[in-house]
Amino acid sequence: MTEPLFRDDAYTREAPGRVTALTDRGGVVLDASLFYPTGGGQPGDSGVLRWAGGEMAVATCVKGDADEIVLVPAAGAALPPVGTAVEQVLDWDRRHRLMRMHTALHLLSVVLPFAVTGGAVGEEKGRLDFAMEQPPEDKAALEAALNALIARDLGVTVDWITDDELAANPGLVKTMSVQPPKGAGRVRLIRIGTEDDQVDLQPCGGTHVARTGEIGPVRLGKVEKKGKLNRRVNIHLVEA
Repeated sequence: MTEPLFRDDAYTREAPGRVTALTDRGGVVLDASLFYPTGGGQPGDSGVLRWAGGEMAVATCVKGDADEIVLVPAAGAALPPVGTAVEQVLDWDRRHRLMRMHTALHLLSVVLPFAVTGGAVGEEKGRLDFAMEQPPEDKAALEAALNALIARDLGVTVDWITDDELAANPGLVKTMSVQPPKGAGRVRLIRIGTEDDQVDLQPCGGTHVARTGEIGPVRLGKVEKKGKLNRRVNIHLVEA
């Protein structure tokens, strides 16, 4: 099992680790990972591993067997031997853009209260697919509503509920295409706003900013038709 350090603090940029395994496909498994693995529409983190006498560029990060997190090296990179103590250095600028976009997409699902059928988090552009037969009537008003939520500088916090509590509250799950991980006994929730003034609450394992104001202004992009009952809504960070 790899301890997911990113889950406790998405703002940590460097952390120690120890190599516990090398996969048969050339990946590196650590005892604790600063790097977020690809999942839930969010791409895996990149960065660098450093150790005494060596360095490895991390191209991306993926989920491995069981609860392992696998760091994928850049082509031709030397791998640290099993047992090596390493220093993990995150590509922070990239991670932070992904955090901003992921949180903005949560807010997009607030201003467009339809079931989400898919999504993708990008560094400059992200999108959600909605079970929505007709496109938004007023794109300018939608963009203004989204930016107004961002400008409220709402707190973004983590909570946990049990699998049974989630089963009893199916309305928490907005995504039809990606279901929250179950079976571990508890599910991670992301809350935007306070319990008394809550804007959004949904299961999510990704990384997010601490306050919505950190997202900065966004621009609404294309609204594309993806099937009879699906619309893809794209958004862009104004300052990527």
